[in-house]
Amino acid sequence: MSITIQARGISAGIGTGAVLVSSEPISFLSGVNPDTGVVIESGHPLEGQSIAGKVLAFPYGKGSTVGSYVIYALMRNNMAPSAIINTEAEPIIAVGAILAEIPMVDRPDTPIGDLIDGVSASIDGSLGTIIINDE
Repeated sequence: MSITIQARGISAGIGTGAVLVSSEPISFLSGVNPDTGVVIESGHPLEGQSIAGKVLAFPYGKGSTVGSYVIYALMRNNMAPSAIINTEAEPIIAVGAILAEIPMVDRPDTPIGDLIDGVSASIDGSLGTIIINDE
């Protein structure tokens, strides 16, 4: 059985993977290692965890506009998330997702805090849907 959550599409494409949820915003510049995909921001709830291949759900981005290029570097290094879900997209993350061709949605009908780490999800950035596979 699956659950569909409606959202707003930001970056086209379909991405599937295990959900990784952060209650805190993410800074990609100096917050995520572009070579390993590991969150390196000291004290961040995801510190030490890899975002590579995950459906990364977090409220919004923070930090420098260079963060867009870090997201692109993650993709070039095969360390990017498979998809991004934001509560509210802002330009740094949206531009990075578009440049890196990472499917992205925001404004989901279900708060990202209700998503469960590790469940499989498929994001369709064109349709603006999040499909949670609970099997």
